[in-house]
Amino acid sequence: MGDTELTEACARDLLAKAPEYDYLLTAEAKSISLIHEMARQAGDKKYFVARKGLKVYMTNPLDVEVKSITTAKVQHLYLSSEEADAMKGKRILIVDDVISTGKSLEALETLVREAGGIVCGRMAVLAEGDAVRRDDITFLEPLPLFTADGQPIAD
Repeated sequence: MGDTELTEACARDLLAKAPEYDYLLTAEAKSISLIHEMARQAGDKKYFVARKGLKVYMTNPLDVEVKSITTAKVQHLYLSSEEADAMKGKRILIVDDVISTGKSLEALETLVREAGGIVCGRMAVLAEGDAVRRDDITFLEPLPLFTADGQPIAD
């Protein structure tokens, strides 16, 4: 995000709407500062980031494919076995900056299920397109869509 005041405000407002959870989870990279601030404000000692690249320290990682609207090709999201073990039986709140197609969200949900965790909520700062009408996500504001020539796309 890059704007500390905006990040602090978004974290505060998301936490006000958040269900009870044990851990926060996001995908690398744009939402890391957001869940860090959410964890800081909530007094959480730990949160999880699904990495986009396999790291040498990851033994027996969980791996899921994702094709997001913002990426040109299929990517992978990874959790280390230690992170997966910590999630087992825990309530996991998934957080993202923007939810559009929901593909990144689905990938994170798959990681949580494979780890034996329980998805207790899905949150984002913004939702766009069909995501605005979803009743299984909580977001702060809708993000309007525009055509290539700048015309608003009607709902």
